[in-house]
Amino acid sequence: MNMLVDHFLKFLQHEKRYSANTIGAYQNDLGQFAGFLTSEFELEVGLAQPVHVRAYVAWLMENGVAESSVNRKVSTLRSFYKYQVRQGEMKVSPVRQIRTPKVPARVPVFVDDQKMNTLLDSEDIFDKSFSSVRDRMILEVLFGTGIRVSELLALKEQDVDKYNCSITVTGKRNKQRVVPLTKLLSDELRDFIVLKSIHEFSTNADALFVTNKGLPMSRGQVYGIVRRYLTYISTQKKKGPHVLRHSYATSLLNRGADLNAIKELLGHESLAATQVYTHNTIERLKSIYKLAHPKA
Repeated sequence: MNMLVDHFLKFLQHEKRYSANTIGAYQNDLGQFAGFLTSEFELEVGLAQPVHVRAYVAWLMENGVAESSVNRKVSTLRSFYKYQVRQGEMKVSPVRQIRTPKVPARVPVFVDDQKMNTLLDSEDIFDKSFSSVRDRMILEVLFGTGIRVSELLALKEQDVDKYNCSITVTGKRNKQRVVPLTKLLSDELRDFIVLKSIHEFSTNADALFVTNKGLPMSRGQVYGIVRRYLTYISTQKKKGPHVLRHSYATSLLNRGADLNAIKELLGHESLAATQVYTHNTIERLKSIYKLAHPKA
């Protein structure tokens, strides 16, 4: 690995305290750019100029990379070279005047509350086996709290506060927040933990959600579970866990929740990240208006 890249990744890990997934994304982006520079210009990343970054952006677009992904990759380079300038390794950043492609506005995909409730209450889909109860609880927690997959996987049994009906969530950069639970979900989580103890898994894993062998679950396993069950109620292409996060936020907005409160519940750093959900609410109001207003 290039020394400049190596130092930058260590900075993200130890100083910025980014998660392993985020650091991995930075590493992949920088590795791709380094490979492009080597193959096209026989250059190291420390010698890149604006013309090389522009060529890289053009190459990404020509290869069908989505605008949002191009912007993320350029953002990675911007952070990387800003760090190099600050460290005195470079005088100026080659990304300082680079323009990124405009990203079309995207409305978050969500699942209707009634459909989700029908799924979770279905005795034909879920039975009393450990794996089935666990799968249902994963869906319940994602839909009932709006937490990220990484946050779900990091949950420990002791993070569930059954007395105050809440969970302590460890989010990005190891920031913790308390997310409230309904009384029903709190009771169901308590029963699930009891069910886990009955199985007496030999691994002694304290992760809240584990495999049938008692091992901590992986990101891919959670994605597979969510996709499989959402297929029962949705024909939309996107069926990942983030759809349930979007559903949680949209549901709160539709019921009049304050945008700043939703921001805190979701663990967003800026209100701008939360405001994207207002589009769904506006579209819903438009639909109601068209159905109800005599001149619509």
